[in-house]
Amino acid sequence: MPLLHLILVALIQGVTEFLPVSSSGHLILLPKLTGLDDQGVAVDVAVHVGTLGAVVLYFRQEVALALRGAGDLLSGRTRTEGARLMSGLVVGTVPVVAFGLVLFAADAEEALRSVAVIGWTMLGFGVLLWIADKWGRTEKEGVAWPLRDAAVMGLFQAVALIPGTSRSGITITGARALGWKREDAARLAMLMSIPTILAAGALLGFDALAAERDAAFWRELALAAALAFLAALGALALMMRMLRSVSFTPYVIYRVVFGAALLLWAYWPLPA
Repeated sequence: MPLLHLILVALIQGVTEFLPVSSSGHLILLPKLTGLDDQGVAVDVAVHVGTLGAVVLYFRQEVALALRGAGDLLSGRTRTEGARLMSGLVVGTVPVVAFGLVLFAADAEEALRSVAVIGWTMLGFGVLLWIADKWGRTEKEGVAWPLRDAAVMGLFQAVALIPGTSRSGITITGARALGWKREDAARLAMLMSIPTILAAGALLGFDALAAERDAAFWRELALAAALAFLAALGALALMMRMLRSVSFTPYVIYRVVFGAALLLWAYWPLPA
């Protein structure tokens, strides 16, 4: 794989994975816009490993709390903050895993990768994020969420399997609609990404990485993971810092403009 192509994929994945703008939509569009070959499942898995490392590092305190909560649950202590966080993460992951298995079994993913689909989801779910952010209540904070909220956010997250939706964007939308503060809505959405990325990596990565490869292949994957890690860590830190004083409107504007441009391209293509 050409080095420039590898760098582009890693940086796009890293920057867009946790911003509410859809990393999958951008990665699908990359070969369509540039004529480059699809990067393949192995590279996709590598860059997701990089972004997973970034979110675990950035939210290491919350991750440690959830791991302690797993121990609490095994010991029968279900009311601790950590136990409630871990229970919510489990409940919130079930819908996306179930929906993902259905799409995988039906081999329906390719039908959802069109420019028109990405344009509509980019625009429509961007507007939905703006509505939830503007009129959502601000009465809940912290990470010890009720299971009901975790289940609702999990259903929202499952919709993100449609390219262009944005996993972080749609879960933040759900959290804001449920009354969570902006920063805590984003924090919960980011924590929900950890088991989701792990599940997606397990589903897609086994066959892609099991085949015997040469040393150059593994060096490419390591470079892609490292670049995605750095880009994701920077984007995540910037977004969380901005949310202390700025709404999600800048991301909404980007989504609406980008989505409208994609729809123009899909329905009114320029003559050859």
